[in-house]
Amino acid sequence: MMAELEGVKVLVVEDEFLVAALIEEMLKSAGCLVSGPIPRLAEALDAANHGDCDVAVLDVNLAGERSYPVADILSRRNVPFVFVTGYANAGLPGEYAERPRVCKPFRMADLLAALSSLVKPPNPAPGIA
Repeated sequence: MMAELEGVKVLVVEDEFLVAALIEEMLKSAGCLVSGPIPRLAEALDAANHGDCDVAVLDVNLAGERSYPVADILSRRNVPFVFVTGYANAGLPGEYAERPRVCKPFRMADLLAALSSLVKPPNPAPGIA
C-alpha cells in the first residue's frame, strides 16, 4: 500500500472491462476510494462535472470517443489527472501533450507512481515550517 494514496478519491474512466477491473482492484488495494470505472463519455462528463474526486485516471479512447472533454472539465476544476493510453505524446492534442501519461500496456507500479506524484503535497521551501 502506498501511504500517499490512502483515502484519495480517484475517478476512473475506462471502457475496457478487464483493464477497468484491474485498475479498480489495484487502486482499492492502495487504499484509494474509487469512483467508477465509467465506460462511456456521457457518464464521465457527468461525473467530472458533479463528482467529488481528488484525481482521475482517463482512458483517451472511450468506445471510439475521446475523453478530452472530461479532461477539460477536470482542468477547470483543478483536478489532476493521468491519461492511460496506447497513444504516443504526438497523438495527444497540444494542450495535453505534457500531461502525465501511462502507456498501455502498463505496470500497476507505473500508474500508482503517476497518481502519487499528482496527489503528493509539494515539499515546503527550506526553512519554512
